[in-house]
Amino acid sequence: MEVAVARATGAMSDAPVETAQGDPPGGRMTVAVIALGVVVIALVVAVAVLGSSVWRTQGALDQRAAAEQSARQTAVNLASIDYRTVNQGIDRVLSGMTGEVKTQWATQSKTIADTATKTQSMSTVQSVNAGVVSMDGDSAEVIVAVTAVTTSPKVRQGAPRYYRFTMDLTRVDGRWLVSKLGLVP
Repeated sequence: MEVAVARATGAMSDAPVETAQGDPPGGRMTVAVIALGVVVIALVVAVAVLGSSVWRTQGALDQRAAAEQSARQTAVNLASIDYRTVNQGIDRVLSGMTGEVKTQWATQSKTIADTATKTQSMSTVQSVNAGVVSMDGDSAEVIVAVTAVTTSPKVRQGAPRYYRFTMDLTRVDGRWLVSKLGLVP
């Protein structure tokens, strides 16, 4: 009633006008804006955390796929050496290797080339299956199964060959390279 009387008489004071509930005007609005701001900040933080997690997960999946693909390619290169292009085949194998296994292959490359040329063997890969066994940072273990058909003047119709490799891979300058190679019995 005082407010109505003050307005009617033209007497206005510097005191805030109160609503029927006793809150200053805009008080509820200020609380609502602050609450909305807190909710928006919480949502931004949640989206950033979730996005970062998805990004890291996708990065790990990409590295896993890259390691598997590198092992697959090295296995195909190993199983498809052709006497007509034996030196290029050996170079392809070596390009997917690093460390001691690369040194061993380079040391044996003349024997491999001589044997392939002498027997005039050609090998064609029919199928490749690979799977990552384990992975940790810059190292991975992959098993690769390859089915190939090898022909030569003595085996014109071709003979199937089955290879199962276990490969340890190391990431070197962003590339996955075979650092250890073994045959699985």
